[in-house]
Amino acid sequence: MNQTVTRIIARNAPVKAAWALEQAGLPPLLARLYAARGIRSREETDTKLANLIPPDRMKGAQEAAVLLADAIAAGKKLLIVADYDCDGATACAVGMRALRGFGAKVDYLVPNRFETGYGLSPEVVRIAAALPAKPDLLITVDNGIASVEGIAEATRLGMTTLITDHHLPGDALPEAAVIVNPNQPGCDFPSKSIAGVGVMFYVMLALRAELRKRGAFKENPEPNLGELLDLVAAGTVADVVALDRNNRILVAQGLARMREGRIKPGLAALFRVAGREAHQAATFDLGFALGPRINAAGRLGDMGRGIECLITDDPGRAMNIAQELEALNKERRAIEADMKTTAESLLEEIEPGEQASIVLFDPDWHQGVIGILAGRVKERYHRPTFAFARGGDEGQLKASGRSIPGLHLRDALDLVSKRHPGLLVRFGGHAAAAGLTLLEDDLPIFEEAFEQVAQQLLSPADLTRTLETDGPLESGYYNLESARLLHQEVWGQGFPQPLFADRFQVVSQRLLKEKHLRLTLRPSQGKGQVEAIWFNASHSVDGEIEAAFRLQINEYMGQQTVQLLIEHCEPI
Repeated sequence: MNQTVTRIIARNAPVKAAWALEQAGLPPLLARLYAARGIRSREETDTKLANLIPPDRMKGAQEAAVLLADAIAAGKKLLIVADYDCDGATACAVGMRALRGFGAKVDYLVPNRFETGYGLSPEVVRIAAALPAKPDLLITVDNGIASVEGIAEATRLGMTTLITDHHLPGDALPEAAVIVNPNQPGCDFPSKSIAGVGVMFYVMLALRAELRKRGAFKENPEPNLGELLDLVAAGTVADVVALDRNNRILVAQGLARMREGRIKPGLAALFRVAGREAHQAATFDLGFALGPRINAAGRLGDMGRGIECLITDDPGRAMNIAQELEALNKERRAIEADMKTTAESLLEEIEPGEQASIVLFDPDWHQGVIGILAGRVKERYHRPTFAFARGGDEGQLKASGRSIPGLHLRDALDLVSKRHPGLLVRFGGHAAAAGLTLLEDDLPIFEEAFEQVAQQLLSPADLTRTLETDGPLESGYYNLESARLLHQEVWGQGFPQPLFADRFQVVSQRLLKEKHLRLTLRPSQGKGQVEAIWFNASHSVDGEIEAAFRLQINEYMGQQTVQLLIEHCEPI
């Protein structure tokens, strides 16, 4: 199957909006970039904590605060039921640290991806009930909104339940004591894209206010929840939720603390094993350095190791665990490389351009890595993709899917389920990513059914990869000052990192490690030359080219220089 043709377009940056932002004090380059991302006033760029949406706007937060405050006062045993990704791990760490600071008796339990599956299943509830100290209250983080059967089992076994989640609910809500989820019916919290860790942070803010009202801090010091924002930032960016204003505030505040050295020992250790500098922390580090190393624990082993790394205050122990996570991440990358080779062989059998979706399966694939594989294939071929592996009960397959703009993946699965009742054993997720379980014998039926839905919902324009850029970058900005300015800002999903596009003359090129191109380029406008790097280059280049690129700081032997990171390149 051939890679999809890429069409490069420029975002619209309204001149009046950019001018107004510049007049309000923003640097001209940032003013243009912010205007292209829908920012219309300087106030929208203010990332002070005081600008956060207040907790009382989130449905259930006040009731959760009362429930937790009563449980703490009564000396009840609390158990956080976590999730096995970075969002779930950081949410669990936020809950553990805050609740302990409030004097709660609290522990955590994280489901095993391979044994008990996702969320608060009846099996996980029974494991919790069988603990030496049976919990009185179960608190889910980053899961629970779909756990109808699990909540019912907890009630049967005499345990109260509090759900904190951000995923889309199904047709029926669990009968928990309290549900805190901005996506539940009747919740008018404006930031629907808040991550699971953000929801838990909000519940802790509401709990602190409730405890303050009860006079809990007259004799004891009041915990500073701002100290948890480095964890909130890490989980928010790693979960690839849209960075609306509220999420940008949470991330900006967390990054500021990291840069100032106010960082948890576990996160600091993860920066070091990744070869990154915490005092220069950027959203890229959270998404591509810390996130994958924390996630590796849940993908290949026990996310408990990731959580322990985040809740320990012992720097030595944090470093030991971080090194374990680094080893797991290297193993994950090796497994992924093997799976990618197999996937490429399978894709050779697919006729180019004829399919609107991709469904892949190999009996030897690792269940913990199929999500990454689906993402890689989706990026390369620009098709909604599901990768399947054997897992769960005998004869079952589990899949992880990634989608493209134009196809809401969970809604697509819901449509498949309605057209083929009983085909999907279970499914869930959101617009960009989803998971499902089905019988191995039913895979051909699913493949055909999903393809039909994809063809129905996706237009030909949707199936053409569009690379949205910020247009040309004036030659006066090819410098370290501009690169540092962009590095300090909060970019991510829904608020994309600046990507520029322009024409260049190739002055020279050389191949590095047989796959990367180091280029010297001359901009079509302006004088001088600039260095560039194109990782995993698909072909050599010569003469005049059009390139989409990011402005990047290259640090080598203690020296910083500016370079262009090529994202896409084609001859003219």
